[in-house]
Amino acid sequence: MAAPMELFCWSGGWGLPSVDLDSLATYARFTGAPLKVHKISNPWRSPSGTLPALRTSHGEVISVPHKIITHLRKEKFNADYDLSARQGADTLAFVSLLEEKLLPVLIHTFWIDAKNYVEVTRKWYAEAMPFPLNFFLPGRMQRQHMERLQLLCGEHRPEHEEELEKELYQDARECLTLLSQRLGSQKFFFGDAPASLDAFVFSYLALLLQVKLPSGKLQAHLRGLHNLCAYCTHILSLYFPWDGAEVPPPRQTPVSPETEEEPYRRRTQVLSVLAGLAAMVGYALLSGIVSVQRATPARTPGTGALGMAEGDEEE
Repeated sequence: MAAPMELFCWSGGWGLPSVDLDSLATYARFTGAPLKVHKISNPWRSPSGTLPALRTSHGEVISVPHKIITHLRKEKFNADYDLSARQGADTLAFVSLLEEKLLPVLIHTFWIDAKNYVEVTRKWYAEAMPFPLNFFLPGRMQRQHMERLQLLCGEHRPEHEEELEKELYQDARECLTLLSQRLGSQKFFFGDAPASLDAFVFSYLALLLQVKLPSGKLQAHLRGLHNLCAYCTHILSLYFPWDGAEVPPPRQTPVSPETEEEPYRRRTQVLSVLAGLAAMVGYALLSGIVSVQRATPARTPGTGALGMAEGDEEE
């Protein structure tokens, strides 16, 4: 019997199933794929060392989101199976529109905007991650998102930051309005059943809708589009009833050390201890609390001094 597929993704926050901008958790739930989902806040516990990641039933590890979706489709878990050719073409067009017009603004909102990054994004990741990752990983993730935004904007990026921001937010507002008009009064974009387009739209909109942002320029526009707000609430309550804010999750019994993922737990503990020791030793040396001196050999052998030093260390 083949082992079950395992999906490793960021743990949820702000009443959401995941804080990822990718649509993997949503797509997998739509298709009914038999995944064992690990919601974690430590990328080192992922088999690839990054999030998200999928371990297939054959032990292969995939860490690129669109390749994970391709693998799920090969395994017959395809949210677009019943779509017509026209609907498939519409899906490609709208996904392209989302990545071109909406994704840059989401990156800017959560990772570039100074107030949002300091008070919301960095704070959440720093509190969710274990030591010592919470000291350096949020900053590294911010730099990665800055590079991604530069790639998305391309060569036509305005020179001044204010012009870029104004252009990005204008495009995003038009994109949201178009999505609202396309959805209309339907439950999902192609009728009564969700498809991959719904996974993409929900993963983008739910994050923007749920988080309390000190600088929420696009949030106000989204909240004025009532059908999109109801759409996100409907998907949360229907497919993620235990992840939303309305329904509390059942109490879980503590996991014993024997049932935890031992290799990942031990690796994290060892690295954390080593990093902590290095930081403390470095601070002690730089501040002069501890100094290193060459010892002069004693003329007469004896063990009294050595025994006292060992006793001090044990205390």
